[in-house]
Amino acid sequence: MSAYTPESTALSTPATGAVGATAAHTPLPIPSGVLAELRATDDSGRALRPFTVREDGVPLRCVGSPLRCCLRGAVAGERIALVSYAPLRRWAAAHGAEPGAYDEAGPVFIHAGACPGPEDVAGYPFARAGALRTLRRYDARGRIAGGRLFEIPEDATAGFDRALADAFAEPEVALVHVRAVEYGCFQFEVRRP
Repeated sequence: MSAYTPESTALSTPATGAVGATAAHTPLPIPSGVLAELRATDDSGRALRPFTVREDGVPLRCVGSPLRCCLRGAVAGERIALVSYAPLRRWAAAHGAEPGAYDEAGPVFIHAGACPGPEDVAGYPFARAGALRTLRRYDARGRIAGGRLFEIPEDATAGFDRALADAFAEPEVALVHVRAVEYGCFQFEVRRP
């Protein structure tokens, strides 16, 4: 199986919902080329420090933690790593944007080795009802163009669809980063269809 690359997927292709619902926007994982870079040296200049996910939480309590390479939770026995990732950096470079201080880095879990990417994204990943997310909007210059606190409803797909439709209703919004409120961690990216 070849590695998943969001660049090879039409951004307007909808994701399938868990109960037949179709997500109106495509959640994007970290691109495979970027993952290769992060596995060599992360965005804070550190070498990869892989470990095996264990039920007992040694060295980190991370069973179920979101893997940004394949948009699913970590499973005991997998080799993963916690790396520093600047999600806006490469998009900005590819689009001639200069995000300045908005080029922030934060921790994300990824597989320590090659990953096939999302197998079957059903709706939006990491969408536990009641969880809080921030939907941070960016314009074409890579600057923050607004944001929204979002509590994931029971019908997560419909809730995310509405929140993202609101974000993209603003013509200057080029992409949205979905982040966890608890730690501020990047969850996934959605680009303007």
